[in-house]
Amino acid sequence: MSTAQEVRHSRAYGLAITLGLLAYGVVHLLIAWIALQLAWGRSPQEASQQGALQELAGQPLGGVLLWVVAIGLLALVVWRALELIYGHLGLETKVSSVGRAVVYLFLGISAIRVAVGAGGSSTSKLHKAVTKKFTEDLAGGVSGLTILLGRIGYAAKGIAFGVVGMLFGWAAISYDPQKAGGLDTALRTVKQQPFGSVLLTILALGFAAFGGYAFSWSRNARK
Repeated sequence: MSTAQEVRHSRAYGLAITLGLLAYGVVHLLIAWIALQLAWGRSPQEASQQGALQELAGQPLGGVLLWVVAIGLLALVVWRALELIYGHLGLETKVSSVGRAVVYLFLGISAIRVAVGAGGSSTSKLHKAVTKKFTEDLAGGVSGLTILLGRIGYAAKGIAFGVVGMLFGWAAISYDPQKAGGLDTALRTVKQQPFGSVLLTILALGFAAFGGYAFSWSRNARK
């Protein structure tokens, strides 16, 4: 057995993945909390992954927590890399793994930058919500509640990032780059619609559901 394969089957590797998925869940819960505050008139941070990390930094022992989050998320990058090398994956799953690794890497680096004081497509997420394809990431034996949280969470993320895509498309059509934006801009756009506060609250609950799903995923990850 190669060194990489030994690492993949080690207890420390399993614990690192668990920590990483817990960290991923925490980020989504913080996004949900910020989005909920935005929905009802108070928004201390951007309703985005970066804003969630800034929110975490402001908590007691925030610096320590950010380093824990960063280490956990970078462990997920290693997980996906080893999965690509040694897993028997189809092309679609490989592409998905690469995309997730990039997201985890970006979040991990962002967490490090915040700690030291520095500053996916929507269609695939909706597809996972409808087909329950995300269950391929689970080792099995999970509850119906976990599946429900996953479907709600992926659907909410799909809608939010779908709005991001529309903003970029509208910016391109109108030749106005200022109309483009990330997750925070998308959620603020939702807030500006009729019944925007209610719609944004529903999306916030969806992100919170994904956070709960990530916690369950951490206990049942297919390694």
